[in-house]
Amino acid sequence: MDQHTLRQPAGAKRPRKRLGRGNATGQGTYAGRGLKGQKARNNIKPGFEGGQNPLVRRVPKLRGFRNFRRVEFQAVNLEDLAARFESGATVDGEALAAAKLIDGADAPFKVLARGELSHPLTVTAPRLSQSAKDAITSAGGSFEELSPAVKRVRNRIHRRRAAAPAAAESSDDDASSDAGEDD
Repeated sequence: MDQHTLRQPAGAKRPRKRLGRGNATGQGTYAGRGLKGQKARNNIKPGFEGGQNPLVRRVPKLRGFRNFRRVEFQAVNLEDLAARFESGATVDGEALAAAKLIDGADAPFKVLARGELSHPLTVTAPRLSQSAKDAITSAGGSFEELSPAVKRVRNRIHRRRAAAPAAAESSDDDASSDAGEDD
């Protein structure tokens, strides 16, 4: 059987039934809708259940919020770097993409400290965990963090608490400088 010999079986393609075109056609008068009632008169919205609370309103909804600006970092572990790269190699986005550890050279990734790193590497990454930084430097390598995480206090109450010690320190500095001027 070849593709040019394929045919649909007989009766698979049927012409559309033309309803309401006179009694001679066999589908005149009521046109297959029966007598009276809502279904005979008008179209019903999909999902309408005759006044009963519809399924779409009965099921529980997922709550919450998904931040569309959130950047998902791909995880790269030290054990993967130790296995794929020689001693003294430079590890960056292009090298990781070539080694198939991340999706692309421009993909955001974070180096994590899972596993052991026994030889020195030069790591250039958008993000590194603190324990990964420690492991890289202890192995004799170096790192460069391109876009370190900015720790922001989002809650208003905690923001005030975080600002209070900074304000107290600045007022102490002002008081000590004023005291120095008087002498």
